Amino acid sequence: MSSVFVGIDIGKKKHQSALMGEKGETLARTLSFTNSLAGFQSLLKQLDPWSKEDILIGLEATGHYWLDLYTRLVDTGYSVVVINPLQTDGIRNMYVRKTKNDRCDAVIIADVLRFGRFRKSSVPEEDIAQMKALSRLRTGMVQSMSNVKRQIVAILDRLFPEFEACFNDIFSKSSMAVLDEFADPEELARCPLEELADLLFEKSNGRLGAAKAEHLKETASRSFGTGYAKRSMKFELKLLLEQVRFTQEQILEIEVKLKELMKDHQLITTIPGISDILGSAILGEIGDISRFENPKQLVAFAGLDPSVHQSGNFNATSMHLSKRGSPHLRRALYIAAHVARIHDPVLKEHYEKLINRGKHHRQAQNAVAAKLARIVFSVLYSREPYDIEKLRSKPKLEEMSA
Repeated sequence: MSSVFVGIDIGKKKHQSALMGEKGETLARTLSFTNSLAGFQSLLKQLDPWSKEDILIGLEATGHYWLDLYTRLVDTGYSVVVINPLQTDGIRNMYVRKTKNDRCDAVIIADVLRFGRFRKSSVPEEDIAQMKALSRLRTGMVQSMSNVKRQIVAILDRLFPEFEACFNDIFSKSSMAVLDEFADPEELARCPLEELADLLFEKSNGRLGAAKAEHLKETASRSFGTGYAKRSMKFELKLLLEQVRFTQEQILEIEVKLKELMKDHQLITTIPGISDILGSAILGEIGDISRFENPKQLVAFAGLDPSVHQSGNFNATSMHLSKRGSPHLRRALYIAAHVARIHDPVLKEHYEKLINRGKHHRQAQNAVAAKLARIVFSVLYSREPYDIEKLRSKPKLEEMSA
């Protein structure tokens, strides 16, 4: 049983600690220490008079700044809990004088520990934490690359507006190779047919050749693209194409790492629509499934629950998603739902039923994503692979939310 309660207020560069006894008495002066090895050692020196078995340390889950100190303390042998800031806010509001400073916050955290009325914030396994970080990095890179692609399209609209219609995907290898060599329609129109055909044949793995080359040259010869500031546009296009390739390579590297991390977490990929990449994003955001008591809480965490607007006797007739919780989890579930509703009979039936009732595609898709979140909860909680027959024979997942 702990008799020494240590509250630590977390900051980016400095932390503040407060030591409190069982009766709320101050055991030592508050300590301000840097987020460094020297600062950590000064904290250990302050704790040295007491046995590790008697000490309970509490940290607020403030951003990511607490993680280094947490891992150091745990590795040193201390009992450490991470507390949701909402809990300390509740006690802070009870204080008559609304003082907001680091020393006061450290004392409040120690008080929360002493009362014993706190709920730990879960600290995910290391591979799950890596999935979360890498998945978010990948999402950011995909979004960044999309912005660059839009810039490229805007340049082509001025330089060579007819080019986009020549390829199903202007960011395919063959299309980008042509832009590398002949971004200027005049240059493309003048280039030897055989040279262009060979380039297309090589980059498309034999799918394209002379016919596509003739079509491109003809299109280029009658292009309505502007020659105004052509040199700068070609230079900008060259740099942006290089940026797309570089980002694509980095995304592939991240995906290799994610697939390696997913080797011991294949259970979630038994669910239709969830690949290693989407599975890693979902697991990374969920963390420990045991922190959710039922599927309804997971749906709410993803922000896929309806937000009801009510005032007095008024109830809104249209329901919108609350969009609280993790937007990263919501995005991954939405993408997975798009594939799952095509290949999974249960989700396909659910989607079609909503469409037949007059729901818009996006509303129906959101509902499928919410149902998929319930399936994810069921699979992870039971630790059993997804089985559509078992799902049909069991009570509806919605009933588990009650």
